[in-house]
Amino acid sequence: MFFLYYHTIIFKVMSIYKANHKNILLAADEIKRGGLVGFPTETVYGLGADGMNSTAVAKIFETKNRPTFNPLILHINSVEQLDNIAQINSPKTNVLINNFWPGPLTLVLKKKECVPDIVTAGNDTVAVRMPANNTALELIYRAGTPIAAPSANVFGKLSPTTAFHVEEQLGNKIDVILDGGKCKVGVESTILKISENEVILLRPGGLSIEKIETALNEKVIRENISEEIISPGLLKSHYAPEIPIRFIDDINLDDYTNQNVGALLFDRNSYNFDFKEIKYLSKNGQLREAAANLFVYLHEFENANLDLIVCEKINPEGLGNAIMDRLKKAVNKYS
Repeated sequence: MFFLYYHTIIFKVMSIYKANHKNILLAADEIKRGGLVGFPTETVYGLGADGMNSTAVAKIFETKNRPTFNPLILHINSVEQLDNIAQINSPKTNVLINNFWPGPLTLVLKKKECVPDIVTAGNDTVAVRMPANNTALELIYRAGTPIAAPSANVFGKLSPTTAFHVEEQLGNKIDVILDGGKCKVGVESTILKISENEVILLRPGGLSIEKIETALNEKVIRENISEEIISPGLLKSHYAPEIPIRFIDDINLDDYTNQNVGALLFDRNSYNFDFKEIKYLSKNGQLREAAANLFVYLHEFENANLDLIVCEKINPEGLGNAIMDRLKKAVNKYS
């Protein structure tokens, strides 16, 4: 009895496991048992459960304090797995799959009856993607099921791009976190809704709209006028640090002279102000590097004893669109 108790305590404390074959099998067994697993993707770390098990999926909402009206993404490792859960009603879907999967692209498609309503928040569509991360793909394969997974954070807080970020927010609530290093993309996937006649952007993300439009040879509708919550990323406020954050152009810095202010700048400092700390998203001015650093730096600011974070607005082109989307949603929490 003592040994079992001792073993359980050790297991809970040692929740981070190197993402090797042995530990991926351990995580897959946890998924099969209806448990939760933190795992890396190329975008951010996900909080995964068996996407076909309603009870397991319910644990995601409970663990994250996530509202159940906010749908989840099902992660798959093959097109054959897609055929089991969704209907492909447009050749545009195949174009996008052939060009961008595996990768940071989520497609909202008509669901099949086997997909639990809790995954889709009762909608007749399901959000699906195939991650470009070998750990994630092997985990899905070994678990033998699509894995439902939002970002592995408390709802509304910063998305995790390292295993440590996951442990910081959820480490006492889940048993297995697979450590695959820092996420390469660093922002969540781009989400598109596909119909026979049009392609609608629901959330900008790690794949630029410009690349999508080139592949499709048509314009993507960038304004989602529907108020239906049919995928993640449609809420006005999200992805926010615990410290207030404002756009630097929207305030008078002189009003904060006696406060500890951190600045999240793109590549240089052109402001005459004594910031307590400055972080540059990319000193080389590269949007890919900026996206990868965004959540990492915001996490670091949370531990820097600041009164305020100020950030620059980013030109909303390419990955800049995704960066601005995340910054706007963070700022909206404090507007």
